[in-house]
Amino acid sequence: MSKRLYVGNLPFTITEDELRQLFEPHGPVESVSVITDRETGRPRGFAFVEVENGDQAIEAVNGTELGGRTLRVNEAHERGGGGGGGGGGGGGGRGRY
Repeated sequence: MSKRLYVGNLPFTITEDELRQLFEPHGPVESVSVITDRETGRPRGFAFVEVENGDQAIEAVNGTELGGRTLRVNEAHERGGGGGGGGGGGGGGRGRY
């Protein structure tokens, strides 16, 4: 069964192909997604990798160095969506009486 992994502290020059090559020795890689900034299109320094032997891949790759950076790899967790967030509101129009 495959696991979706979070891979953090990546070099900003990383490509999906390079990331795939990093994980392939530890099991079949089903998908790789390097997260990019919406406005600039530049990588944000983290990615998600779906790999068949997730636990083995975490153990093998977590803490290793790539491009002068120590990688952080763990199982990805679904975002807790639904409400919250936002902020703002209120303020009562200060100074506009």
